[in-house]
Order: sequence, then structure tokens, then C-alpha cells
Amino acid sequence: MTKARAPKRSEAKVLREFALAFPEAYEEFPWGERVAKVKGKVFVFLGHDEGDVGLSVKLPQSCMLALGLPFASPTGYGLGKAGWVTARFGAREKVPLDLLRSWIDESYRAVAPKKLVAAMAAPVEPGRVSAHPRTARRKPRPRKSR
Repeated sequence: MTKARAPKRSEAKVLREFALAFPEAYEEFPWGERVAKVKGKVFVFLGHDEGDVGLSVKLPQSCMLALGLPFASPTGYGLGKAGWVTARFGAREKVPLDLLRSWIDESYRAVAPKKLVAAMAAPVEPGRVSAHPRTARRKPRPRKSR
């Protein structure tokens, strides 16, 4: 296993730390690229640490919505056909961290074993950031009318 240097941009560091906070998540460097895996499966590609911020995630629910954004495109190597989306941001572009955290959360839930996902709290929504069951708030249940 090869170790890469720490990501250059603070946004990339935040996204890396967020991804690695999921249950049983770990980092590897296949093809010289930083990835986060769970049980041997990649759930987020975090790039080559070249100064730009980018990631690729599996989005079974929000893929079509994500692809409508100007910074998103289908992931190469045929992964786009399986719901993988790549987002890239140049050095001067604003990185929507809350949105990307929710994408990492969705990707983890799509790739991780059901047993690990079941032990977690509700999915992260844009604007609500938590990968940990103890810190995530549950949505209130609707009251039954009589």
C-alpha cells in the first residue's frame, strides 16, 4: 500500500476526514489515487491531490439531479453507467461542502454492507452534516390524525 501526501486544499482535507469517519472506512491508494473503502469496496474516489478538488461517488438516488449541476459529469471507465458521478472544482471555484458530504453519505450507504448501514442514523441531507449515529438528529415522525 502506497501512502500519498496530505491533500493540498482544506476542502479536500475536510472531505477526506468526513469519508474516513464512516464505520469501517479506510484509505487506500490504487492507481496513485486516494480512495475511501469499506469492506474492500470503494465508496469515494478523492483524486490525485494535484491542487484541484474532485471526487467520484456512487449516487443511486440523486444521480440524475447531480448530473444537472455544472461541475458534475458521469464518471469515466464505464462507472457513469452504474450511477457514479464525478465533481471537479478548480483552484478558484467554491466547493459546496455540504452537498458533497451528502453525496459521500449516499455513496457509502450504496456500497457498504446492509448491516453497517442499518447501524447508522438517518442519511445526511444537504445542510445537515453527520456521519455518526450519536450526533445525527432523527426527523420527527408525522402525527397521526384522528
